[in-house]
Amino acid sequence: MDEAGMSGPAKIGILTISDRASRGEYEDRGGPAIRSYLGEVLTSEWEGVARVIPDERGGIAQALRQLADEAGCCLIVTTGGTGPAARDVTPEATLDVCDKEMPGFGELMRTVSLRAVPTAILSRQTAGIRGNALIVNLPGQPKAIAECLDAVFPAIPYCVDLIGGPYLTTDPERIDAFRPKKKG
Repeated sequence: MDEAGMSGPAKIGILTISDRASRGEYEDRGGPAIRSYLGEVLTSEWEGVARVIPDERGGIAQALRQLADEAGCCLIVTTGGTGPAARDVTPEATLDVCDKEMPGFGELMRTVSLRAVPTAILSRQTAGIRGNALIVNLPGQPKAIAECLDAVFPAIPYCVDLIGGPYLTTDPERIDAFRPKKKG
């Protein structure tokens, strides 16, 4: 058992939102980029629960509810659907299912992305809490996924702790997860 009193690998949802990838017309590069990133950073046991779905608000919300409530994911990372185009509805679907919004994630990801590309201001990533799951929206490009996760991942394990999830550990050579020092 881990420090949170749970056993078995932590479940992490990896949700690719793309009309073309869901129809098989386009190779999903975002989901595999997230899986690879998590494999590099996490040292605790984890299991990915991956889905590829179209850009449809109701379907995205349904997938997020299923990953959080039925699959038991403590962290759900989405890729795609965060831009200004009419079909980009991932942030709206995320907020539809969340109990609490965590706007600092999106603010930090946009700040970091703006150092690389001026169009990062067009991105609408957000994050929120649903029950015992943290949901984080990422852009669709693998390079941007890594930049954004590098920025926010130091806070993710502690956030998961605070919402009653499993104790996630990271490779400090790659990402040093922040947790307050215990008093006493």
